[in-house]
Amino acid sequence: MLYGNAVQNYYVDEVRKVCAERKARLAKIKTKKDAEAYVKDVRAKILRAFDLPKEKCPLDPVITGERKLPGMTLRNVVYYSRPEYPVTAMLFIPDKAKNATGVLFLCGHSEIGKADSVYQTCAINLAKQGFVVLSIDPVNQGERHQFSAALTKKYNLHCCNAHNMQGKQLHLCGEYFGAWRAWDAIRGIDYLQTLPEVDPNRIGVTGNSGGGTMTTFVNALDDRLIMAAPSCYITTWQHEVENELPADIEQMPPDMLRYGLDMADFVIARAPRPTLIMGQKNDFFDPRGTVEAYEDAKAIYSLLGAEDNVKVFVGPDSHGYKTANRLQMYSFFNLHGLGKKKSPKEDEKLKPLPEEETWAAPKGVVKNLKVNKPLFTYINELADALIAKRKKLSRKEMQKTLTEILQIGKIEVPYYRVLRLRYGEKRKYTATCRYALETEPGEVMSMLKLHCQDALFHIPAAEKAILYIPHLDAESEVEKVKTKADERLFSLDVRGVGELVPTGCDHWSRKFFQQYGYDYHYNSLGYMFHRPYLGGKVRDILCALELLKERGVKNITLLAEGQGTVPALLAAVLSDIPVAVKLQRGPESWESMLRKEVTLWPLSCMLPGILGVTDLPELRKMVKNLTFTVAAEPSEPENLFG
Repeated sequence: MLYGNAVQNYYVDEVRKVCAERKARLAKIKTKKDAEAYVKDVRAKILRAFDLPKEKCPLDPVITGERKLPGMTLRNVVYYSRPEYPVTAMLFIPDKAKNATGVLFLCGHSEIGKADSVYQTCAINLAKQGFVVLSIDPVNQGERHQFSAALTKKYNLHCCNAHNMQGKQLHLCGEYFGAWRAWDAIRGIDYLQTLPEVDPNRIGVTGNSGGGTMTTFVNALDDRLIMAAPSCYITTWQHEVENELPADIEQMPPDMLRYGLDMADFVIARAPRPTLIMGQKNDFFDPRGTVEAYEDAKAIYSLLGAEDNVKVFVGPDSHGYKTANRLQMYSFFNLHGLGKKKSPKEDEKLKPLPEEETWAAPKGVVKNLKVNKPLFTYINELADALIAKRKKLSRKEMQKTLTEILQIGKIEVPYYRVLRLRYGEKRKYTATCRYALETEPGEVMSMLKLHCQDALFHIPAAEKAILYIPHLDAESEVEKVKTKADERLFSLDVRGVGELVPTGCDHWSRKFFQQYGYDYHYNSLGYMFHRPYLGGKVRDILCALELLKERGVKNITLLAEGQGTVPALLAAVLSDIPVAVKLQRGPESWESMLRKEVTLWPLSCMLPGILGVTDLPELRKMVKNLTFTVAAEPSEPENLFG
């Protein structure tokens, strides 16, 4: 596939530009005043991106169980981070604790959440050292699974896929799943501060992987912490993009690259707070970037007179909160949390509790609590509120609004390359003429094709033409497209489909609609740049229409299939070139994607907060000559024309 690296290379170039500009900015910071200004700036940008709730509801904590352990007491706790939205937790209180330092422990991606043996090991050993430790379940993990066993099995909704599923539904409502996760943790700090055994002014946070992510974020978002130790998350965005690393939707915070920030800035945002940055030698979160992030933070900390407050440790193991990293964290927290210069060892006799002893909810399921509002209910309430407030816009007003949301930039006739033809004797069309369109400056991001019987090395004029926007791949799908004798048939593989399908970024499978695959990954990057991936697809179509018009193609019918109907419809609304539009087997609406618990329509069909602006049925009404057929879910290629 000649252009299978196009999307990847585009984002590599873009992230390198951002990172180079940031490095140049850091190089100009020479004084304490400069450093303080930078800290203030990045903190404000992070807070703006997360847009946390302005008010806090009552925690309404409930102790549902209590048992004595050697040297401590374990309480099973439920508190409410939002009205009726429960967080399940374990609270470890050392014997004779008084004015103790609290630690919020944030779990990584374990299906059993806080019951995971490694996370129990961390929490119990910290309690043995004198810390009061609160370990909480992330949503869709531990006791907080949101999907039924049947749905989980049918759609493989383990914790990562479940995060991405509900994350994309929140996305339609203009909400960031990572902010919901961070808020659960921030309310955990609130709970620690209410405890008589805890000094409310002495609380730290640590976690690994997904918990390292949340530790990183909460560290930047909350001004009450005295220390932080994120493990196995912090690297650099450049390494993340270059290494083609998909991450959970909460791990890709919006607007970070738009604002010119890197992961190190989450540490810098609270400089000179004592922070230990940890990674692993054999981690997919590139440890080279872990060290680079530390160097960036150290430079700022040094100007603030606190060089020793930030440390880095790269363990000898693979991804995980392994022993070496835990020991480093214990020493760091003893120094900055207890004022003790010591290197505690772990209790080798310690045995993790059975999972059922970690439960705070009946049978370990929050759905069994008397007070429990599922995240799915919140998503629907958010959608209801947005739809109720939505204003009616004229087409001109809609064009202006969508242009801003999609960030498509100025549309011009694109430069194109004439590529080698493809022949197929057994095909309906003997020749496929191929024109690579540079729809980004100097970058081929879409492939225009002419399907005919002759070898043509130019784009011919035509009185009538179809421009086909595929579901997954134009060349295989056009065989079923019906044309009239006087119609030319063109097709367009927009970025991310057909000849522009990324050849890398493999994770668990090559299936397009896999919740954690390449399509999801590049859409997440667009989110971080504040340039939606969907906007790029719309740009590709608009540029192709301009090119066909310039080459003398008239009376164009824009024919789209499946997921291709979404960018095609948006292009039809935005374009001033009159086209007839035929949308086949597309989604009914954006609203329909969140009215049931599971949608297989990809994140790349969605826009942030779009339900507060418009929906697909309204947009279809704005196009005069349009027909539409609906599909409940996207089809795989073999079912496209069934």
